[in-house]
Amino acid sequence: MSEYIVEMRNITKRFPGIVANDDITIQIKKGEIYALLGENGAGKSTLMSMLFGMYEPDEGEIWIRGEKVNIDSPNFATKLNIGMVHQHFKLVENYTIAENIILGIEPIKKYLGLFSHVDLKGATENIARLSRKYGLEVDPSKKIEDINVSMQQRVEILKMLYREAEILIFDEPTAVLTPQEIDFLLEIIEELKRGGKTIILITHKLEEIKRIAHRCAILRKGQLVDVLDVKNTATREMANLMVGREVSFKTEKKGACFQDVVLEVRNLSIKNNDDFDVVKDVSFKVHGGEVFAIAGVSGNGQVEIADAIAGLTDIFQGEVLLNGKDISNYSIRKRTVEGISYIPEDRQTYGLILDFSLAENLALKEYYKEPFNHNGLLNRNVINEYGEGLIHKYDIRSSQGIKTQVRQMSGGNQQKAIIGREIELKSSLMIFVQPTRGLDIGAIENIQRMIIEERDKGKAILLISLELDEIMNIADTIGVIYNGEIQKIASADALTTNEVGEFMMGVTA
Repeated sequence: MSEYIVEMRNITKRFPGIVANDDITIQIKKGEIYALLGENGAGKSTLMSMLFGMYEPDEGEIWIRGEKVNIDSPNFATKLNIGMVHQHFKLVENYTIAENIILGIEPIKKYLGLFSHVDLKGATENIARLSRKYGLEVDPSKKIEDINVSMQQRVEILKMLYREAEILIFDEPTAVLTPQEIDFLLEIIEELKRGGKTIILITHKLEEIKRIAHRCAILRKGQLVDVLDVKNTATREMANLMVGREVSFKTEKKGACFQDVVLEVRNLSIKNNDDFDVVKDVSFKVHGGEVFAIAGVSGNGQVEIADAIAGLTDIFQGEVLLNGKDISNYSIRKRTVEGISYIPEDRQTYGLILDFSLAENLALKEYYKEPFNHNGLLNRNVINEYGEGLIHKYDIRSSQGIKTQVRQMSGGNQQKAIIGREIELKSSLMIFVQPTRGLDIGAIENIQRMIIEERDKGKAILLISLELDEIMNIADTIGVIYNGEIQKIASADALTTNEVGEFMMGVTA
């Protein structure tokens, strides 16, 4: 009997213009939490997609429980008791939780011994029982479109468990979660391990690896750099191996030089679709040369504020002034022309057109202007040259360069594309919502440096982040929001992390 439950031997996978995995060998023991660490685009997801049958290797072998296998489809992977939670969930929005979980393996029951029908009632009871067993409580009757991302992730995990998966692959599982949700998920993963499951964790978050992983394989540009015992390896060593250089965990910045007020929000109130107040009488100013950060637990109105300034959400009451001009009723394009760059929280829904090429996405805010457009005709040469320049400047990695369909890019490189496009607009106001979500330590370092560079050029920066360390690292001024109301606005130097955390929880004394 093999010591390893999973062996991937000398795996190579090529795509047009890129070697995604280059002669990689990993060996995973039963019952361990094995982490794959690497930069965005390092080849982590590609490697695990072969284990789950979404791709087949060009070279190399896969062995499961000591037997060589040819995993040619996810269905065959499921038969081998392999399950995968993808970074971007694979759920049918208008189906219920129960319908999503049983999709493809529907339990069939005969009515009067003659007529076959799907036993949805029995499946729902089994799912509810399974969810309670693993602390993943869900309401199986709810539709996917009516639940938040952390609940959707629970559904993906239950899909694996319902199919009796023994080898569980998690692809960037915490990328869209709040800190509290991350803690809960990591506890679930440890509970699954205690239940005898083998966990493969694809991530770039070092603190999560240190917390729960046994061993860690580090990938860089498609190659295996090292396999480390996590307990005996320093976080900085892992970071340096992942990026291939010395990484700084602290963004260097000089003191801010405030200029004129660029953004003024006056008595802003916003209602949601249920006519509930999600933002209540919020006022603040952001100067040129200032990073103004809004700190808060997810769901307290901070994203709605950003959307209202950018024009994605209607304002119920109040005003938004840009360089002294009331833009409250401007269209999204007019606000962009007036000088707003916007990096949204949901990059795939609001930041990109997934079926367009990378070049087309990079020109999305400029395509209607000269020289991108002449007499109503797109100048493809200009669009392509512009795209090539941004790919090089912002280190956007893709298999076919400007021709790559954005849907095929890693989440981190999709984010780099949006940030590069928005910075290049040279707007007087730049709104960054969760700018480093889903990015590796090297990319985080680069983007935080870019934000400071734009501040030093006199741009007004509005930063909304759930990462308190990020806010404390780069903000000049912090506004703390709780339940739709600003609790405190102060210089970042005048607040400690604990104080900000207390205001985030509604403590005002």
